[in-house]
Amino acid sequence: MLLMQLKPDYPEVIEKAANEIAALLRGSYGLAPRAVALLVLQEDQEVSELVRRQEGDSRWQSIKAQVDAVKAGLDEPVSYTLAVRRQDLARTLAQEVVRLENGRVRTWGEIIGDLTMRPLVGIPVLLLVLYFGLYQVVGVFGAGTVVDYLEGNIFEAYINPWVNSWTEALIPWPVLQDLIAHEYGIITLGLRYAVAIILPIVGSFFLVFSVIEDSGYLPRLALLVDRVFKEIGLSGRAVIPITLGFGCDTMATLVSRTLETRRERIIATLLLALAIPCSAQLGVILSLLASHPRALLVWAGFLLLIFLLVGYLTAQLMPGDGPSFYMEVPPLRLPQLTNVLTKTYTRMQWYFLEIVPLFVLASVLIWLGNITGFFNVLIQGSGVIAGYLGLPPEAGEAFLFGFFRRDYGAAGLYDLASSGALSPRQLTVAAATLTLFVPCIAQFSVMVKERGWGIAFGMVTFIFPFAFAAGFVLNAILMATGVLG
Repeated sequence: MLLMQLKPDYPEVIEKAANEIAALLRGSYGLAPRAVALLVLQEDQEVSELVRRQEGDSRWQSIKAQVDAVKAGLDEPVSYTLAVRRQDLARTLAQEVVRLENGRVRTWGEIIGDLTMRPLVGIPVLLLVLYFGLYQVVGVFGAGTVVDYLEGNIFEAYINPWVNSWTEALIPWPVLQDLIAHEYGIITLGLRYAVAIILPIVGSFFLVFSVIEDSGYLPRLALLVDRVFKEIGLSGRAVIPITLGFGCDTMATLVSRTLETRRERIIATLLLALAIPCSAQLGVILSLLASHPRALLVWAGFLLLIFLLVGYLTAQLMPGDGPSFYMEVPPLRLPQLTNVLTKTYTRMQWYFLEIVPLFVLASVLIWLGNITGFFNVLIQGSGVIAGYLGLPPEAGEAFLFGFFRRDYGAAGLYDLASSGALSPRQLTVAAATLTLFVPCIAQFSVMVKERGWGIAFGMVTFIFPFAFAAGFVLNAILMATGVLG
């Protein structure tokens, strides 16, 4: 068979619609009209918007009618149908040009790679990855050893006292002193949180994530969780933005655009905003709960329950077909050191450039709030809410910080717990509520950009009362059962 004669065998309804759409196109797209037509049929957002602008409303309505007719005539999404037919073509090509040796012995990498996709082996492997990757490296080493050294031996011992003394000596006005130094200063609070608490945790997470990513394990994890994810309206492909959410929910919300349907993207955005802690928040919480294993299990189990329950209910309430899933699985391999270090450095650089200005801005806003007295009013109000959760009023300050950034609030909780002000039960309730609390400003802005004002505001309106209601219920259960003191 001549290879040049091979072409995907698309269903007649798609071929007919693609030809008719291509004939309607008048704009300049830099692609063949047929290629543009196929992208429009797959409802590619950027291409569809470009076609709508260039062709005008009248011609776009005719194109949109073709898209709707194709969707009605197929049982599967157009993108899935096209991918399957292209995969068939690729398989035909491979059969024409590839000749397999008889008696080839499978490698250990292939055997292990296949086993990680089977629940009997895959689930224990996943638990080992979570334990050694997230708990030991991020929670114990990053959030424990490195943070303790930077905060205690560097900032608390040298930098903060030096900044306080020099600020008081050089600036005679107490109001301006508080902007730079003392309790809520740009350097003594904002920079300390960013460099001493957040950066080591984020760095250790991105190191672990780069190792997992470079090994080829992520696609296998996607296949492993696909069946569970389908129950909450997602496919195994969603494991990528969900996993990235443990690094940065803002970045993960952007990555959710890779999901096939608008329904999936909305569900993933909601779950990222509600139940997925970012790496800094996760690292701080793991560090705080590491000495209370029972509290750590309660916190993790409660969040998993919320994740599955909210996802399931949202999938039931939202109209639309269930997601389809297909993914190429690369070979399992040993991670390359240069790849891991390059990815880690690039992500840390991006994250650090993002968080430092926001932490500085948060310190300035807190300073302005102290001057006007507005911040104290907010602290008192959040302290009252914290009281309903069985927490000391000071915990309300951590929730308030969490609005600026989730990791900022987690760092505030770290300071509070370090002073011994929280019992294991209170620490668990505070950690769970803070994790479920409204997304930070950066994530909310991306939610608006990706999903629109209406959906983003609706999510926040739901998340805010839900987080505190869930914290109230968790505290009541823990007090009634006496599981944690």
